[in-house]
Amino acid sequence: MKRSQKSLNSPADRAVARFAKGFNCSQSVLTPFCRGKNIRSAVALSIASPFGAGIGRTGATCGAVTGGVMAIGLRHGHTQAKDQEKKEAAYSLTREFIQRFLARNGTVVCKELLGCDLSTPEGLESAKANDYHHTRCPKFVRDAAEIVLELENC
Repeated sequence: MKRSQKSLNSPADRAVARFAKGFNCSQSVLTPFCRGKNIRSAVALSIASPFGAGIGRTGATCGAVTGGVMAIGLRHGHTQAKDQEKKEAAYSLTREFIQRFLARNGTVVCKELLGCDLSTPEGLESAKANDYHHTRCPKFVRDAAEIVLELENC
């Protein structure tokens, strides 16, 4: 069955495609949401670059999650220090994003999602040997981008 043209252009599809090109989870999730925000992809890619593999390959919060949170901030974050209403709205959306990601995946922690610790040579080798870049991570990238989009449509 063919996917519709609209589906091929969805932020989730673009995120997975960027991930397949070799960008990390965080970069891949953030960049599709830069459209219409006057943010060049190169800037977003640079900002999100240290968040991959659980923030700097520490196995902490999944890069797809941090990319999703940055996308929420990009779309809903406050730019005036006194704008408490917008600040609280972004926090609320972030909590909802995390709850939805947890519902789909059980955790937001990279090493728990993968079942190995990328901060160790053994964990990194296990992830490579099991090809998690192709077998597990694309699902997390897609989930995060879909959830951001769902929240946009709420």
